[in-house]
Amino acid sequence: MSVPALPDVSRETNEKFQIYADLLRKWTAKINLVSKESLENLWERHIVDSVQVYRQVPKEIDHWVDLGSGGGFPGVVAAILLAEAQPLARVTLVESDQRKCAFLRTALRETGCHGEVIASRIETTPPLQASVLSARALADLSTLLGYAERHMHATGIALFPKGAKWQQEVNESQSKWQFALEVAKSATDPAAAILKISGVTRV
Repeated sequence: MSVPALPDVSRETNEKFQIYADLLRKWTAKINLVSKESLENLWERHIVDSVQVYRQVPKEIDHWVDLGSGGGFPGVVAAILLAEAQPLARVTLVESDQRKCAFLRTALRETGCHGEVIASRIETTPPLQASVLSARALADLSTLLGYAERHMHATGIALFPKGAKWQQEVNESQSKWQFALEVAKSATDPAAAILKISGVTRV
């Protein structure tokens, strides 16, 4: 099954997205990368949703770190786009499930993208000094901010896509954390948002 093409990237990059989508369908039959229901809308639900996260980043990226990468959203999507836009940028995917790590390494290899997969728990991984830190469908915001404190560079930004209750999560986290926040409305879900966070410190 072919996937639509992104209009503003090269043919080679769109071919990489096709390879990635085919791998996701193949591997999801064996391990739980995405729900079988969402496979029917893989492009919009997962890939385009991750592309919009990528498009919130600054122009220059030194080190993109994706936490709890799972099926590679948005980490592998970012690696595919960075391979064309910023080939010198580093990409690190952190995932504790060994089978998902095997998939992530396969996805990077088959799409020809550079990246490191760390098979470890986020809490025990040495600080990664990310200039961009992402996590999708991983934990509540307060927990994510703890990860950001550990793994984000002092000048870095965190990109956390959140669902309809994003404002509630922001309000609840402000009792424990101070941070600068920009909110970008999601293009794939009118109730959702991408939280762009910097300057994370404990209260």
